[in-house]
Amino acid sequence: MPDHPLKARITEAMKDAMRAREKERLGAIRLILSELKKIEVDERIDVDDTRVISVLDKMVKQRRESIKLYEAGNRPELAAVEQAEIDVIQNFMPAAVSEAEISDILAKAISEAGASSMKDMGAVMNIARPQLVGRADMGVVSQLVKKLLS
Repeated sequence: MPDHPLKARITEAMKDAMRAREKERLGAIRLILSELKKIEVDERIDVDDTRVISVLDKMVKQRRESIKLYEAGNRPELAAVEQAEIDVIQNFMPAAVSEAEISDILAKAISEAGASSMKDMGAVMNIARPQLVGRADMGVVSQLVKKLLS
């Protein structure tokens, strides 16, 4: 099997959670692993760390949406469950980048793409996305790119 340290770390964390009888943490980790397994089966691939991070990022986004809906529906206990899952998922994600680091990455991407206007936004995002996925809110990144290109 190819070397996939992140997936191995998640599997190891599942075993640790089982030994420690941490039911909520174990449940969240199993959700991550089932999501990865689904991709591996559907696409007949072994997920690499980049793909794992993008899956984790998507899972966090889904839970944030659920939290908004639960809070709007006055269901704080369900929002708390989602937040606990986010906390577990984020343990496996790379450290977040600061706004200054995001600006540096975007400045490099803009010069690399030779971008001069909004029509070049897609090219800039394609260069910046791999460096930022899972480490920054892509909605915020998108807004920054728009501001820098306008």
